[in-house]
Amino acid sequence: QVQLVESGGGLVQVGGSLRLSCEVSGRTFSPYIIGWFRQAPGKEREFVAVIHSDGESTWFGDSVEGRVAISRDNAKNMVYLQMNSLKPEDTAVYYCGASRTFANVAESYDVWGQGTQVTVSS
Repeated sequence: QVQLVESGGGLVQVGGSLRLSCEVSGRTFSPYIIGWFRQAPGKEREFVAVIHSDGESTWFGDSVEGRVAISRDNAKNMVYLQMNSLKPEDTAVYYCGASRTFANVAESYDVWGQGTQVTVSS
C-alpha cells in the first residue's frame, strides 16, 4: 500500500498561481498512476488531472484544461500540479490519489491523501 501526502495549498488572489505537490511513500511508486481531484463544500469530488506512470500521458478536466500542468519525478516519488490563472471557482480541497488505471473517476483510485486547501480570493 502506498501513502500520499499533499502540500502547497493556500490563499491566492484571482489570476495567481500555485504548485501543489503529492509525495508518495510506501511501495514502489513508479507503477502507479497519480491523479488530482478536488472537492468543494457540498459538491462531489471533481477530476482535475492525471498522469500515467511513465509521465508521458496526461489528461485534464474540462474546467482546468489550459490552466494546469501535471508532472512527476519518479526518482523523488513526487507528482506536481501547477495551476495558473486561478479563479474563485477553483477554491476546493485538492486530493491526489493512486490508481492502477488511467481514469478520470474517483472510484478508480485506491488510495488518497488527506487533501490540501486551495482558496482563491476575488
